[in-house]
Amino acid sequence: MPDLHWTIPVARWSSWPAAAAVAPDIGFIEPMVRRRLSTLSRIALKVAHDCAADRPNVRIAFASRHGELRRTTDILRNISAGEPVSPTSFSLSVLNAMTGVFGISRGDRTAASALSAGAETLGYALLEAHAQYATDSSTPVLLVYADEPADPAYGTIEEEVQGGAVAILFDEAPTGHLSCARTAVVAADTTHEGSGTLFATQSQAVHHCLDTHAAAQWRGESAVWEWSWHEGVA
Repeated sequence: MPDLHWTIPVARWSSWPAAAAVAPDIGFIEPMVRRRLSTLSRIALKVAHDCAADRPNVRIAFASRHGELRRTTDILRNISAGEPVSPTSFSLSVLNAMTGVFGISRGDRTAASALSAGAETLGYALLEAHAQYATDSSTPVLLVYADEPADPAYGTIEEEVQGGAVAILFDEAPTGHLSCARTAVVAADTTHEGSGTLFATQSQAVHHCLDTHAAAQWRGESAVWEWSWHEGVA
């Protein structure tokens, strides 16, 4: 894959830490639906609402490495034990469950997509959001990334996520621009140092860049991802 560089306008962003002491307030979701939601969907909906509550229509790019894997694992355990599977649990176990709940709660039928790309999920989600906005800037694009560690039944997972959620609204009149870069490296290459502080996960790096406006990077097996913040016009 060739090296990639792109810049996207950020109108606002919101995050929810994995270690939050309180539950996210998602009072905009009706109680009957709210009580059936997983922790992952709750934090995703929280940050999405914080970013887009005043936008009647937004395109959503939802991203998660594991998605509703914990819910799916519980379903598989029920099947293994010969117990019935709840249709609601099944319908909420898909990767794009959050986008459906969000759109229904808002009455918004704008297109939504969902993606997962291993440890590089957030990086490619930013590329997807950029492609959508560059193709059509008339409707805002809302990137929502939410994740949680996989169920312990799956054992040790390399480059495991820490959990938490972040949402970024790409729209006109931005507060700044987020520059993203993916530079390919070969396994034996140790000469590409990159720029900015190195983080263990992409979500930590992107959050650091958005929060402090300092450059950040993440290194994978085949590429170095870098993010930097720029005020004003890109």
